[in-house]
Amino acid sequence: MRAIVLHPDIRGQGRRRDPALALEEAASLAAALPRVALVGAELARLSRVAPGMLFGKGKVEEIRALVEARQVDLVLVNGQVSPVQQRNLERAWKVKVLDRTALILEIFSDRAVTREGVLQVEMAALSYQRTRLVRAWTHLERQRGGLGFVGGPGETQIEADRRAIDEQLVRLRRQLEKVAKTRGLHREARARIPFPVVALVGYTNAGKSTIFNRLTGAGVLAKDMLFATLDPTMRVVRLPNSGQDAILSDTVGFISDLPTQLVAAFRATLEE
Repeated sequence: MRAIVLHPDIRGQGRRRDPALALEEAASLAAALPRVALVGAELARLSRVAPGMLFGKGKVEEIRALVEARQVDLVLVNGQVSPVQQRNLERAWKVKVLDRTALILEIFSDRAVTREGVLQVEMAALSYQRTRLVRAWTHLERQRGGLGFVGGPGETQIEADRRAIDEQLVRLRRQLEKVAKTRGLHREARARIPFPVVALVGYTNAGKSTIFNRLTGAGVLAKDMLFATLDPTMRVVRLPNSGQDAILSDTVGFISDLPTQLVAAFRATLEE
């Protein structure tokens, strides 16, 4: 699948990251997706956000030409894209469009290995999906469904989808509560062992797993890509000068603008 990355640089948005650095990071995120070939990364400078399309008409047409010229299948927008904007952009460009949250969720879904990791990604994805249920009512259907008894098909389907997602979220929260409880018991057990706990903490792809492997002789995945590590790993290591044993922990990396759905879902992991 051929993809391009777009970073909307919106003037007058207050505090902004350096656009070039933000674009570089977004391209690295895209490169971490499996089965995706990145064929372009572009800054899209905007004077304001267009409510229906995010980009203005001229920029939409410019990107459409780029999509056709490079035979693109997927456009990754490094920012928030509303459900309506996503639908309109996909119609205009005739390709799939993902925003930053969806991109990171795709990466996490691909990296999740443990049962805990899979549960956390599933919960985050459902929370994200719930916010993107778009009403497809016509004006007539809105009038006809005033009391909810004879609602339009859009209303009925959206409410059914929302209820199904809520039921799945309740189930996942219960399972993750058990995970959090188990992790809490493990922390209590470690606290009774007279070993200090040392956590390797830092930005994603900063080299934490490489250092962890060097110090412990472990074989955790260490690659030049964002979010190679999702689950915390712990090993006992002997400190060189004192000869004292310590517990060394490799952790999931930080990233700017981490989606709130992931922060909530990965609470048990982040507590480590």
